[in-house]
Amino acid sequence: MSDWIEGRPGVVRIRVRAQPRASRTEITGEREGALRIRVAAPPVEGEANAALIRFIAKRLGIAPSRVRLISGETGRQKTFEVQDLDPATVRAALWPDA
Repeated sequence: MSDWIEGRPGVVRIRVRAQPRASRTEITGEREGALRIRVAAPPVEGEANAALIRFIAKRLGIAPSRVRLISGETGRQKTFEVQDLDPATVRAALWPDA
């Protein structure tokens, strides 16, 4: 299993390194134990965090309410928690090359 994902069936944590104000929101790889995601939203008033939650939820095919930011609200290093999925499903949906 990759360093950026951990968990057990039912609860999965994803470590993300966010790059705000990108031209588009996309996953660009993994580095230093985090999944790198460029996000188009600016880091103002939680816009980038909300955009990341929506992006992750869309890639996983789940409601955004099942993705929760648990650390890194104001920094680039963030940890998200996803409910009711297993690590293999999350890894395959977000970064199949991992």
